[in-house]
Amino acid sequence: MTDDARFTAVLDAYHRLIEDRTRTLEGAPFNDGRERFMPVGPETGQLLAVLARSLEAPRILELGTSFGYSTLWLASAAKTAGGRVTTIEKYEEKSAFARQMSEKAGLADAVEFLVGDALEIQRDLSGPWDFVLIDHWKDLYLPSYELLKPDLAPGAILVADNMLRDGREQHLDFADAVRATDGMDSVVLPVGSGILVARLGRAVL
Repeated sequence: MTDDARFTAVLDAYHRLIEDRTRTLEGAPFNDGRERFMPVGPETGQLLAVLARSLEAPRILELGTSFGYSTLWLASAAKTAGGRVTTIEKYEEKSAFARQMSEKAGLADAVEFLVGDALEIQRDLSGPWDFVLIDHWKDLYLPSYELLKPDLAPGAILVADNMLRDGREQHLDFADAVRATDGMDSVVLPVGSGILVARLGRAVL
């Protein structure tokens, strides 16, 4: 079980940052754009947690830790459901901040933080994955999906963020690949900046 008071306190700290999505992270040790705090947002975070908690002892993969807002929601769900999160971030500074926040929330033991090139790290990881969140560089959505697809467990849930802009669907090559996957059902929902939610009914051939 999670410590609700610690989790809520850290969540509130994140929400104070979200209030102005154009602000930079206070005290960030870099100034080249990496400090922008642009998380999935509360509605998407809550939905991620609900979906992850529907699984038993889920192995969760997050592609794109950023500053750890969505990681916090996933870690809370994983700890409640007896699972664990593996999260990948390109920048060490962001991963370190996310780890610090997860420690404050009492959830660090439910998360493995990995730093480096997402595709290279994915090649060294082994599934099966019960839940996957894709929210890193947009040109990596499709190649990341192709790498993880064979490692999706039957019944796995896949979520991808930033799928809608001005009411139009984005990343069509990725979305088409998900829809073309044997046994996969998917829908794009107008939650936050638009999320694709997909579920695998059986093993990918």
